[in-house]
Amino acid sequence: MAWPRIVVHADMDAFYASVEQLDDPSLRGRPILVGMDSDRSVVLTASYEARPFGVGSAMPMSKARRLCPQALIVPPNFERYSAVSRQIMGVFADFSPDVEAISLDEAFLEMTGTTRRFRTPGELGRQLKAAVKEATGGLTASVGISGTKYVAKVASDLRKPDGLTVVRPDRARAFLAPLPVRRLWGVGPKTEERLAAAGYTHIGPIADEDEATLERSLGRLGLHLQRLARGEDPRRVQTRRRARSVGSERTLAEDVSDLSAIQEHLRTSAENIGGRLRRKSLLAGGVRVKLKTASFQGLSRQAVLKHPTDVGADLYQAALPLLAQFPTDEPFRLVGLAAYDIVRPDDPVQLRLFDGRPRKAALERAVDAARQAFGDGAVVRAERLGAAAWSGPNLDFVEEAADEAGHWERDEGADWEPEEGDWEEEEWGEDPG
Repeated sequence: MAWPRIVVHADMDAFYASVEQLDDPSLRGRPILVGMDSDRSVVLTASYEARPFGVGSAMPMSKARRLCPQALIVPPNFERYSAVSRQIMGVFADFSPDVEAISLDEAFLEMTGTTRRFRTPGELGRQLKAAVKEATGGLTASVGISGTKYVAKVASDLRKPDGLTVVRPDRARAFLAPLPVRRLWGVGPKTEERLAAAGYTHIGPIADEDEATLERSLGRLGLHLQRLARGEDPRRVQTRRRARSVGSERTLAEDVSDLSAIQEHLRTSAENIGGRLRRKSLLAGGVRVKLKTASFQGLSRQAVLKHPTDVGADLYQAALPLLAQFPTDEPFRLVGLAAYDIVRPDDPVQLRLFDGRPRKAALERAVDAARQAFGDGAVVRAERLGAAAWSGPNLDFVEEAADEAGHWERDEGADWEPEEGDWEEEEWGEDPG
């Protein structure tokens, strides 16, 4: 059977926790939670030793400690994780010139035309996994190989940790059929409930359904999900993806309801985001405020800027009016800010008649330089002097290509298992290149 395309998805296993265990041998084989040792914090990553107790990422640390009281809590070290990530991406680049990084620890690789180098799909996967393990000193990756990005992503998640699953393009539909609908890209908890109400709990029936029936019950979403359910995904591996948003958020040491306290956190986030936009030579055309209530309800409001900017002060000023749109009947435990509609300075934009941005940007670049030379605390606003530090790591993020890979918990109840003779050692067939 010929492979028209060969797409690999590689995903590191419990990345943050695995790096900590790699660096500190005393942590190996023990349940660890990466995050801050505070009831206000959340679990960033749980090691595989902790996961049998029901602990997972994004879980409140207080709940994780109740479920797994013997777990060790390790504060995150993002500089170290970024350094290891660069090693991993370097390995991927040795295998393919077309690498689409999704996050620090996962990427798609376009491998079409490589069949002369690797006799079988299994050989390709094994060599990639071995190269990552050697380059990092022992970290493992789970790898999925198929003819589309979507199926490769699902495949890499199936046998974690240290898994390898190859799905031939002509068997993709059968591979997906018994899996729950939450494995479909774009299906979150609310959509899963909507699908269940329409009688769809697994992927197979969606693939087999009459198109008109799906469109009547689910609209255009139904047709999109059906294409995925049939293993159809035309999206290419993108080697240069533009960020869709740049954000910064924190879980606070104490719930806040005072407007001035929220504004203080927004100002710091805005300055952080502005600096990162300048380092990447990007401008933002919109700003989004995110707040999470004490009862864990996430809320967001956003606004389009008059002109794209990389100036933190502009982002902050645009965010302030949005606060009036949030309910005030409950305090907030998390404050975040994101800049979206990202463009480059040379993209065509409407010019300002009176543009004060260059002077503001020059000031903020001077602050950037001072902080880079002498540390983040070298220059602070007077209003921040003596302010209490926030708890938890600053969750800075760059959101890439919105609807690309989702993140799922492994479905331990899935009743599908590939047959050994079918999935790994079979040769490619006709050369797809």
